[in-house]
Amino acid sequence: MRYDRVLILGGSGFIGRHLAAELVRRGKKLTVPSRRRERAKHLILLPTVEVVETDVFKPGVLHELVRRHDAVINLVGVLHGPDFEKPHVELPAALVDACRAGGVKRLIHMSALGAAPDAPSQYQRSKGRGEQAVMEAGDLDVTVFRPSVVFGPEDRFLNLFARLARLFPVLAVPNPEARFQPVYVGDVAQAFAEALDRPDAVARRYDLAGPREYTLKELVSLVCQLTGRHRIVVGLPNSLSSMQAFFLEKLPGQLMSRDNIRSMQVPNTTQAKFPFAIQPRALEAVAPSYLTPSGPRERYPQLRWRARR
Repeated sequence: MRYDRVLILGGSGFIGRHLAAELVRRGKKLTVPSRRRERAKHLILLPTVEVVETDVFKPGVLHELVRRHDAVINLVGVLHGPDFEKPHVELPAALVDACRAGGVKRLIHMSALGAAPDAPSQYQRSKGRGEQAVMEAGDLDVTVFRPSVVFGPEDRFLNLFARLARLFPVLAVPNPEARFQPVYVGDVAQAFAEALDRPDAVARRYDLAGPREYTLKELVSLVCQLTGRHRIVVGLPNSLSSMQAFFLEKLPGQLMSRDNIRSMQVPNTTQAKFPFAIQPRALEAVAPSYLTPSGPRERYPQLRWRARR
């Protein structure tokens, strides 16, 4: 069965904009709700995307949105608290109810690598409960994706390290031995889009990760190398990592939190093969194209995205 009318929750975000473009290329008609339409201006230019200004957390909104579609994709997530329950647990449960009420069978949900009800961090535990709520909806055709940290031109991961490298001669890395397996956003989008119309993807969980593992210290050093900045990269012990996170979580934009530190206790890696015969791209093959732009023309699209213009 083909699902041609797709509702994407969280579609105006980093992963959502890449997934929307991939689905449009495949001939899908998309609806993307956003609390502020201005934040989704980049999607309005796509020919088969309708951006709706609304709040999916308000009573009745999900039911109204869902019933006009064949399938729903949920990308909603937050990296920092204090409230993880509302987006990660309550919203997926409400979405299951809305799909049942609207007669929509196909649901694709984005969880996270390391998500589990008994995981060390609130983020991982809430993601695990949300994933569980979706997978237990046996009357729906559900697929769950569990990506590692996602990188790409507008990411808040490698780009954060690049900004810090511009500002400081010494970079203090918390939990320097924490392990990650970064996955390219274009490969994540391709996996979601490919799964949509595949019966063999129903009732399945898929881990999504890149071809190589890194420690956090290795990633920071690699970003310094790619940006041509010679910096001293120092790994912090656990006690200082928590202290650093305590102060950083008080700053605007919350660069790091103590909950993030707890998440790093679990390796963000997997032995699972990337699904659907997709060959995940290496970080070294992609990141230089956006971490080392050669001039204002190349930097302009990134600046527009950060300004939401």
